Amino acid sequence: MDFSALPDLASRAFGGGVVHANDEFFAAADHLVLPGTPGHAPKTFDHKGQVYDGWETRRRRTPGHDFAIIRLGAPGVVHGVDIDTAFFTGNFPPYASVEAVEMPGYPGPDELATADWVEILPKSPLKGDGRNLYPVEDRHRFTHVRLNIFPDGGVARLRVHGEVVPDPELLPKVFDVAAAEYGATVVDCSNMFYGNPQRMLMPGLARNMGDGWETSRRRDDGNDWVLVRLAAPAVLRFADLDTSHFKGNAPGGATLTGFDSDGLPHELLRRVALRPDTPHRFALAEAPEVTQVRLDIFPDGGMARLRLLGRADRKFLHARLGR
Repeated sequence: MDFSALPDLASRAFGGGVVHANDEFFAAADHLVLPGTPGHAPKTFDHKGQVYDGWETRRRRTPGHDFAIIRLGAPGVVHGVDIDTAFFTGNFPPYASVEAVEMPGYPGPDELATADWVEILPKSPLKGDGRNLYPVEDRHRFTHVRLNIFPDGGVARLRVHGEVVPDPELLPKVFDVAAAEYGATVVDCSNMFYGNPQRMLMPGLARNMGDGWETSRRRDDGNDWVLVRLAAPAVLRFADLDTSHFKGNAPGGATLTGFDSDGLPHELLRRVALRPDTPHRFALAEAPEVTQVRLDIFPDGGMARLRLLGRADRKFLHARLGR
């Protein structure tokens, strides 16, 4: 599987942030975790020089290297990193490495400075103005990563792709088991012409119509659907089907079907009508614990968010955490 298709654990969309950077003279390290594609406006200068949508340090005149420490918004197992040097041409670092650590709570720069970091990407060459994708073999759970650049320069984005592994002790008894931030993911869908269905599982409200799942217009008698693997097996209580921003292209209706660990289907929500640009909440039918849920929309259209509230299997969550 292409690791870049996995969620970006460091993304600001999950709440990721830069805890510390040793230097950010030309451009703030906070740009590293922004979810959007880097932009650039040539010949746009401020009092420190060309404005960059990325992290840029000053030219080193002493031995050493620069680094930035990132708190993962969604702790988990890292499968690969993308060190994106978009628009950095004569000022990108020739090499970089990445270290990682798992620490409880919310450690600050001093605690992280003395942590037992593990190298997950050894010092590796970078190309300028492009993505540098490197797989990671270490399958431990991590909460923070440290990007080291040698010796200095600019990086637009650091994407840390992997599997989300939440701490069950920090989760309520009933929560959104379809949330990407807890490990839910889309495993199949009929169509994603205008928008990837994984967006439906992201935190917060959709910002616009482009921040959701949208299919092409059907010209047959079928309907579109998406299959979600839950963060943990769960007994589901409520569903939120949000069509916000979809006005002339909302589905006319929807159903929900759960599948248990044996693959047997269970009706959770009979076909209901959906309104354009509207958050809907529905109580779900009593059903046994399910591991996957299929959302069918009729006949096609766009959905902003899908939320499935339920009581998760705590033993499953603890097993994923390795405790």
